[in-house]
Amino acid sequence: MDPYSIFSDIVAGRAPASRVYEDDDVLAFLDIRPMTPGHLLVVPKKPARDLAELDPVLGGKLFQVGQLLAAALRDSEVACDGVNFFLADGVTAGQEVFHVHLHVIPRTPGDGFGLRGRPRTPPRADLDYLAGSIRGALQRGR
Repeated sequence: MDPYSIFSDIVAGRAPASRVYEDDDVLAFLDIRPMTPGHLLVVPKKPARDLAELDPVLGGKLFQVGQLLAAALRDSEVACDGVNFFLADGVTAGQEVFHVHLHVIPRTPGDGFGLRGRPRTPPRADLDYLAGSIRGALQRGR
């Protein structure tokens, strides 16, 4: 893995960031292209290109810090009514920086941000078939 990314530079202090939270494992800072005011990124200090490379314990820590930040966003001047977490894993999912990062996006009524999709309701047999396939992949991965 190429450990270089802008996030690695931010973690190392070589690039500027508006830091909000830091501990031994993760760093959180304001996104420079926010979807809404207060949009934060939580990154592991040890770089991982994607979820397959991310240590599961560290992945859990990203979400723990995200939960802490969500509460802080509600109590800050951001004063949001809700929070979305978003993590893109791979180009097709929209990942642009190949250093795993969790978006913590504050939400207020009418903020213009949201998921745009059309959910479908497949037959139960199709759902059961896919569930079996995923269970099989889980068992093979152990």
